[in-house]
Amino acid sequence: MSPQREELLRFLARAAVTIDRPHPTRVAIDGVDAAGKTILADQLAPYVEDLGRAVIRASVDGFHRPRSDRYRRGPDSAEGFYHDSFDYAALRTYLLDPLGPGGDRSYRTAAFDWRTDAPAIVERTIASESSVLLFDGIFSERPELVDAWDLCIFLDVAFDETLRRSLVRDSSATSSQAEVERRFWARYAPGQKLYLAEARPRDRAHLLVDHNDPANPLLLADRRA
Repeated sequence: MSPQREELLRFLARAAVTIDRPHPTRVAIDGVDAAGKTILADQLAPYVEDLGRAVIRASVDGFHRPRSDRYRRGPDSAEGFYHDSFDYAALRTYLLDPLGPGGDRSYRTAAFDWRTDAPAIVERTIASESSVLLFDGIFSERPELVDAWDLCIFLDVAFDETLRRSLVRDSSATSSQAEVERRFWARYAPGQKLYLAEARPRDRAHLLVDHNDPANPLLLADRRA
């Protein structure tokens, strides 16, 4: 790991643990698809733990809607990608609200398994008051969720770069690079542009990070009050 990345991880860990709340600290790691959210959250977890705080790891991928709902507007619909992909009511009910003000700290990290297209079987867990939730997820600062976070981190990456990463990640024997690129520009990039225009996460995030080169990330803005 590069020194610059280690420095960022230490900075983010300190930012998370210095938040003073009478409930677990809920941290959103936001950014467009393939921005590097999941990897950063996984790498950040031990840095937070080294500062004496238990970590809860969760992802928006545990809160998909059923496939029939996700694609009801068509497989290439940008509006469908933005509006129909995830069950935000379940996300709040099972995870964010129990960990927030007045919550009982009894949470589940997933409600739906998109791989099996069926409800996820996940036991409830009781969080300690000092726990830190590290949640990675596209669209994390949309209107239904924006008030549920104690710290929002947005990873800013150009679409040309996220396409390059998507081609590496998503191409397979059943999905060619040409098909991955076609769907990227037909469904995913336009859907994310809807989010960027509506929610303005680059402007609203507490911490804005240039993540075009993960080995050399750059803090662009620190808006913590």
